[in-house]
Amino acid sequence: MSIHYGAPQRYPSQASQYRPSPAPPARPVSSQYGGAAQGQYQYARPGYGAPAAGPPPGADPQLWQWFSAVDTDRSGAISVTELQAALVNGNWTRFDLDTVKMLMSIFDTDRSGTIGFNEFAGLWKYIQDWQNVFRHFDRDRSGSIDGAELAEALRSFGYNLSPTLLSLLEQKYVASGPSDRYGPPPGITFDRFVRACVAVKTLTEAFQRVDTDRDGWVQMNYEQFMQIILSAP
Repeated sequence: MSIHYGAPQRYPSQASQYRPSPAPPARPVSSQYGGAAQGQYQYARPGYGAPAAGPPPGADPQLWQWFSAVDTDRSGAISVTELQAALVNGNWTRFDLDTVKMLMSIFDTDRSGTIGFNEFAGLWKYIQDWQNVFRHFDRDRSGSIDGAELAEALRSFGYNLSPTLLSLLEQKYVASGPSDRYGPPPGITFDRFVRACVAVKTLTEAFQRVDTDRDGWVQMNYEQFMQIILSAP
């Protein structure tokens, strides 16, 4: 059976980090216990104390303030732990660690294991772009993405997955834990939605590199197969 795939047209790209980011919304740093619009990306508790230095020349002061709030140890760079502590979904659950690591791998361009201010600016824009995508496909405004909404999102990106693959994808990335009002809602939260879409994109592009005649069929050895799977988010 052939697999039909295409290049997504509205897929947020990490290439946006190389363009100047728009000024972030002027709003106070949110506590994880405060209210927020469903599905909205927020920062959790900021660190305390003044940053060691001012913003770089030409930097947006508000964005520098956010960066300094996340950089709780005042090292001048943000670690995986600091980033996870700062990122929460619209229902105030923290971002999944695997999603945070994926974001770090995308924006840690110098492979230092942390992200500096310029890398953080790219991350900020990337998250904002994904927010818009998430809100667009969260038709029922539940703060999570169900199977039908996920299928619609992937189709809009050019990925026409079979019902079997869509079911496996939903099962893999659906939020775990209780589904009552004290836990995450049923479905795929914002952070897992981003990771699911990036995984489909990464695996599809890896398959396309092997499927040179574009017929949806490939022949590969075990080593190639494992490289593709282990490289996925």
